[in-house]
Amino acid sequence: MPLAYLVRRPSPALAALLGATTLLVAAALAGALPPLAAATLAGAGGCALAGLRLSRLAAVGGRSRRARRCRRAAAQLDAAVLVVGLTVAVLPLAAPPHRPEVAAAGLLAAAVSYAGGLLTLPGHARLAARARLRRGVDMAGLGTALVFAGWVLLPPGEVPALVRVVTVAGALGLAGLLVSALADRRRRPGAALCRVGAAATLLGLANLVVLSSYRAPQQATLTVVPFLLAGVLLTATGAAWVAAGDPPLGGGPAPVWPRVTAPAAVAALAAGHHLWAVGDFTPTAVLLGLAVIPPLVARELITAADNRDQARRLAAREAHFRALIAGGRDLILILDDELRVRWLSAAGPRWFGLRDDEVRGRPLADLLHPDDAPAALRQLTDPAAARPPLLVARMSTGDGGWRETEATVSDQRGVPEVDAVVLHVRDIGERRRLERELRRLAAVDQTTGLANRRELVRVLGERRSEPGALLLVDLHDLGAVAERSGSTAGEAVLRTAVRRLRDVVGPGDLVARVAGDEFAVVSDLGPVPAYALGDRLAAALAEPCPVPGEMIRLRVSVGLAELAGAGPEDALRQADLARRRAAQLGHNRVEWYDAYLEEQLVRRLDLERELPGAVARGELDLVFQPVLGLADRLPVGAEALLRWRSPVLGTVLPAELLPVAEDLDLVGELGQWVLKRACRQLAEWSAGGRRFWMAVNVTPRELLAPDFLPGVAAVLAAHGVPADRLVVELAEHRLGAELPTVVARLAGLRSLGVRTALDGFRAEQSSLAQLRRLPIDLLKVRPQVVAAPDGPGRPLIDVVVSLGERLGLAVVGEGLESDADVERAHRAGCRYGQGFALARPVTAERVEAFFAEFPSASR
Repeated sequence: MPLAYLVRRPSPALAALLGATTLLVAAALAGALPPLAAATLAGAGGCALAGLRLSRLAAVGGRSRRARRCRRAAAQLDAAVLVVGLTVAVLPLAAPPHRPEVAAAGLLAAAVSYAGGLLTLPGHARLAARARLRRGVDMAGLGTALVFAGWVLLPPGEVPALVRVVTVAGALGLAGLLVSALADRRRRPGAALCRVGAAATLLGLANLVVLSSYRAPQQATLTVVPFLLAGVLLTATGAAWVAAGDPPLGGGPAPVWPRVTAPAAVAALAAGHHLWAVGDFTPTAVLLGLAVIPPLVARELITAADNRDQARRLAAREAHFRALIAGGRDLILILDDELRVRWLSAAGPRWFGLRDDEVRGRPLADLLHPDDAPAALRQLTDPAAARPPLLVARMSTGDGGWRETEATVSDQRGVPEVDAVVLHVRDIGERRRLERELRRLAAVDQTTGLANRRELVRVLGERRSEPGALLLVDLHDLGAVAERSGSTAGEAVLRTAVRRLRDVVGPGDLVARVAGDEFAVVSDLGPVPAYALGDRLAAALAEPCPVPGEMIRLRVSVGLAELAGAGPEDALRQADLARRRAAQLGHNRVEWYDAYLEEQLVRRLDLERELPGAVARGELDLVFQPVLGLADRLPVGAEALLRWRSPVLGTVLPAELLPVAEDLDLVGELGQWVLKRACRQLAEWSAGGRRFWMAVNVTPRELLAPDFLPGVAAVLAAHGVPADRLVVELAEHRLGAELPTVVARLAGLRSLGVRTALDGFRAEQSSLAQLRRLPIDLLKVRPQVVAAPDGPGRPLIDVVVSLGERLGLAVVGEGLESDADVERAHRAGCRYGQGFALARPVTAERVEAFFAEFPSASR
């Protein structure tokens, strides 16, 4: 193990120790300090620092088995370091003749402590029999070589017995420590470092035994300082690594060292030095030299056996992979640096029709489709191009056709054993055909054959930066046809509608089915041509559709939105808002989207969301507008006007509220609330003897409800209000085609004693014609009919008032906003008046205060 482990990040204590050791050695070499004392001080300092570190490791807590073994190992290694420190400290104090025995005793005690600590270190693995044999042979070979080297390198002459024992035992122990450290240096680097430290420390002590035995000059003892210092510090460092978990050094090839060459080199160098320095070998030395050969021969035999086993395994594995490749459908191509085919697998002639002799040596470009080859070769040759995981291209087949393929690219040109580009080619023709079919099916509505919503969104996303228009077409009665006339009739009408859509749109326009009765057209036309296209679509789809037994006429609403700058969802939302607006304004219409339209529709959606439950939440209110006699300006009655006090939307007037209520089928609920609240208020006002009448507005839907007349009678009876004090108003423009039923219901009200009124009379010829049929008591004329005295409207208002008098009707001028309007209505003969010029709509309390200013009148 290199000493760089110690100096990579030296601590302050280690740096101080190294500096002090350098000074001591320098002083000893300069003669300022006895060399033995310098060696003793340096060794004792290193042992003290290493012992301190090992003592800390031995005191670290932990209850696991590994932690306990780490503590025991650190304690025994600490004891070994302590023995080394005591040995080098006591050695100068001993008499020179006894120094070899002192050093040998310290060497033996340190070896025993080191053995106990190294064997206690955690992480030992049980080796297989052959692995144990290899390691034993390696130890024997290196140990024999080191014994021979130590034997022949000793000075000639009589060798002390203690030196012989230390030399032989030390060589064998050193070989064991080094071989095991090299074997475990990746898997257990901390334990390997401890073994190297032990080997260096014991080598230093053995050197002290030899030097003291031969009474070597004291300067020679300085040679033991690096071994002792590095040994104890490496021991402490390795123990710290083991305590920290001893993580492996990472992957890579197995550690290799010259197991045969190293022992032979050691023996050869030692023999050469002996021949140069001494000359002849003793018989014992010759036998030791020859003893080096059997372990080396055994190692070679083991290596040969390992090579035969490895070759056998490689052959079996190669046969296995050849069988896999030969039976596979994937084509494997190996290309050289010029992208020429160097080898192809058996799938080439079997599945692709590519013969080996016709393909080998040809450029890859010759096998690819001319349209795909440039891009594929650029991806393979351009170093700056991002290497795709798959190379998709059409490849030639043996019969001259083309097959869709994808290839996995593996660039092995940096691997010496391969030095090629490997392509794993797969036939994806069937998969691509299925993918195209799935994409087609996923983009088409199966019933009509038109594009579906998913395809529509995709096309809109591609055209968001291009001019054009999106037309959203709603066929309102398409679902009702199937329910009323059967699924066969519904399918026939759907087919007719789809055919008409395709006939009207242009060849480059996309027609899609968005929902059951909604269709979309994507066109590149400008605003004006797109609007004209919408008109043609509405006209074509609104034509009668012949089905067996009947002719069906569909109602159509078309919404348009521009595509430029709008995302798919935005374009669909805008076109849908325009379509809703077209449906609200009447069917068979075309409407463009604009921001004001969106505001209106958002407001409408808010109304539809908040209106349900408004009655239960107590958000409805009534205001009352007094009706005065124009002759004496006395109050004769009041009209109840509905107000919705929404905490979210504010005050909502009937003009905005009633259309939403009709769509939500809430008109009956609101009408009942208005009737009850108005009658209750009328009853309160009548308690003081006043005889006013109260007018409430109803819609034709309310009037035609089966329970309307019984409900009115029940409310009047519940509040004790005389029937003639209630006036039910019906707007003339809402009479519609159900006039006979309306006449019957109005007559029913009159039979109860309730008075009726016709609101918003227009004084047209048709209105005058049906006035005779309506059983009403009051006729309310709007300001447009009350013209100036000399204007063209004067004869017409005279006719209205005259006709009303002949029919016994009282005419009410409504919407009088100025004194001039009041005067004109009075001159025209209107009996009553209503408007801002007379009184504004106010709360019940304000109306009651207003009535209190006038004497009561029965009108």
